[in-house]
Amino acid sequence: MKGLTVTVITYNEEENIRASLESVKWADEIVIIDSYSNDNTVKICKEYTEKIFFNEWLGFGLQKNLCIDKASCDWILNLDADERITSELREEIADTLSQENSVDGYYIPRKNFFDKKWIRYGGWYPDYNLRLFKKNKGRFKERQVHEKIDLNGKAGYLKNPLEHHTYKNITDFLKRMNKYSTLSAEELYKNKKKVSYLDIMFRPPFTFLKMYILKRGFLDGYLGFLLALLYSFYTFAKYIKLKELYENA
Repeated sequence: MKGLTVTVITYNEEENIRASLESVKWADEIVIIDSYSNDNTVKICKEYTEKIFFNEWLGFGLQKNLCIDKASCDWILNLDADERITSELREEIADTLSQENSVDGYYIPRKNFFDKKWIRYGGWYPDYNLRLFKKNKGRFKERQVHEKIDLNGKAGYLKNPLEHHTYKNITDFLKRMNKYSTLSAEELYKNKKKVSYLDIMFRPPFTFLKMYILKRGFLDGYLGFLLALLYSFYTFAKYIKLKELYENA
């Protein structure tokens, strides 16, 4: 079947999922894989698609690949529950897919929002992600976190960004930071990444300097400073947890 399938994985996303699906209801098909949400996520999804499947959580990469396997169309647009497709990006996607070319996948810029404010610097924009690709040309690397598409073909770039409404506030960031730093440490441990005291001492301050100075996070004002500080703490947590994994082993 020619056309476009939008794939989304969900778990307790009732606050985000309606806006996300509303932004892609024009697609030929929407495929959802839910990890047995216990809120209104599935009820909301049923308003937009009948293709809702259930699977225990396997990690981001595996879960998204299950979505791809359920898709019927030639092209896949992968979307997270807290992301939105703007009308400008929708038109660009439609125009792109209507043309005959040799490109197998497209990187899309992201406008990342923190507490409803668009973060322009610190490495947060344009934040290109490969999200639009031919079904038979792309698969997600099966990682617990920071999953990316492994494209077997030629890539291009779209101009219009999608919107990523990420952390709502500091509490939300800290809650998810604990989860993602654990997953990242486990991924590094699985890949036999070694850790030293130098990693723990110097990687966090380097993260801060890179985001705040080298990538001009200071131009985002107080939030730029705050995010650089939070991400340096995330880096510290990731490596101290990795060290703990080796010690416990």
